[in-house]
Amino acid sequence: MLHTRRGLAGAATAPHHLAAEAGAEVLREGGDAVEAMVAMAASIAVVYPHMNAIGGDAFWLIAEPGRDPIAIDGSGPAAQAATPELYRERAAIPARGPLAALTVPGAIATWSEALAATAGWGARRPAGELLGDAIRRARDGVVVTRGQSEVTAEKLDQLADVPGFKETFLAEDGGPPAVGAVLKQPGLAATFERLAEAGLDDFYRGDLARTFADGLEAVGSPLRLGDFEAMRVRRAEPLSLDAFGGRLFNMTPPTQGVAALMILGLFERLKVTEAEGFAHVHGLVEATKQAFLLRNARLADPAAMVQDPREWLRPEHLDELARRIDAARAAPWPQVAKPGDTIWMGCADAQGRVVSFIQSTFWEYGSGVVPAGTGVVFQNRGAGFTLDPDHPNCLGPGKRPFHTLIPAMARLKDGTVLSYGNMGGEGQPQSQAAVFTRAAVFGQSLQQAITAPRWLLGKTWGEETTSLKIESRMDGAVIDALKSAGHEVEIVAPFTGMMGHAGAVAMRPDGVVEAANDPRSDGAAVVV
Repeated sequence: MLHTRRGLAGAATAPHHLAAEAGAEVLREGGDAVEAMVAMAASIAVVYPHMNAIGGDAFWLIAEPGRDPIAIDGSGPAAQAATPELYRERAAIPARGPLAALTVPGAIATWSEALAATAGWGARRPAGELLGDAIRRARDGVVVTRGQSEVTAEKLDQLADVPGFKETFLAEDGGPPAVGAVLKQPGLAATFERLAEAGLDDFYRGDLARTFADGLEAVGSPLRLGDFEAMRVRRAEPLSLDAFGGRLFNMTPPTQGVAALMILGLFERLKVTEAEGFAHVHGLVEATKQAFLLRNARLADPAAMVQDPREWLRPEHLDELARRIDAARAAPWPQVAKPGDTIWMGCADAQGRVVSFIQSTFWEYGSGVVPAGTGVVFQNRGAGFTLDPDHPNCLGPGKRPFHTLIPAMARLKDGTVLSYGNMGGEGQPQSQAAVFTRAAVFGQSLQQAITAPRWLLGKTWGEETTSLKIESRMDGAVIDALKSAGHEVEIVAPFTGMMGHAGAVAMRPDGVVEAANDPRSDGAAVVV
């Protein structure tokens, strides 16, 4: 049985234990939370390649003691050649293949920006040192997890013929790698070595950028060198909401961070008094419906939105939406769901600085496209665009698509800084709400809050149903009450990856740091 980890000199949590160890090692050597997270982000791209890659996007929340966090938005824009006309004859933007690789990856740019934003923290380790674990594991190999083997088998028919995928991720016989097999990624090792030697900016404005652009153009992607050269990330003030006696933070659009905050703001208004009962689960599900209705209709690249999302968080607006929630009956559903595969990781250092970080290729293995010799699989985040010209999330050159990625953070009423998050597209704000309310509102330990049975409203992970999916460990009386209230309940496995891989790190005012990870993952929480 997993327990919340506690220490005094920092902590790292990740959905793969080797990535958590990479961050913990940086902390042990005196590195700070951002340096540790860069090492973790590089490592996780190697050891968990079905869930994320440096060919994807990333987002950060970074907090120092006594200060609100800063946000780093690494959503990459669409290629200049990615016009609606390019895709309309196909009726939809494909989810796999070269035409799905249509947005610039922002992950590496966020690493640079995070290091620059915290340059005043002290002397920094060279990039080669921070990337060393990733280089070694890509070169020497990693042991394939059950999750990677199963996901590869499930998606093989979509990915086997995508340029570069077979050579990078499949076994010699062209099938999925077996559980326990060794996966070596020499191309990715060479890419990391180049970044260590030439600097992270080489990904966008150097030899690597030229290699990526040439390789992508050769297989039919609309991305070009100019798109890489124009890539810039955005440093911003995160969205915030005062609730439950503290202040909650999440990402700005084009992410669904505002929906995550709305769910918690609405739930506070329902005045639920205890965890795990009907009122807790029903209240969060119904709050989710209200937030998702607004999200689905209006959320997009901020430049295309007609209303500031902070307006959605006004007390008067939340009061109005809360009045639409029936405490005893389920509102009609379904709505269109947002899929996604991702990793969330958290970190804190001995100086009390805390990071919440998320990195993704959107779907498992993203577009599947790997430019020759690079080992870097490119995301399919552009599949999140619509071709509806009247929708604010309509595809356009240089436009950023709607994002499910949301690192979360909160400063609680006792001064604790909580970094938390989850992967899983539609499930991210739902699991964030479950974990936060359990830990911060109802007093459960971090590990208890993450391990407890979870639920998910809507489609995710390739599921075709839009039901309310509930892990079978949930109290049967609560399940029966949810069914009686009109929820279309579907019982799923007791610990299912469908619910995502959550994690949390808490920095207490007394200097004790706590960390927990999800038993649904291959991860670990490590304290130093």
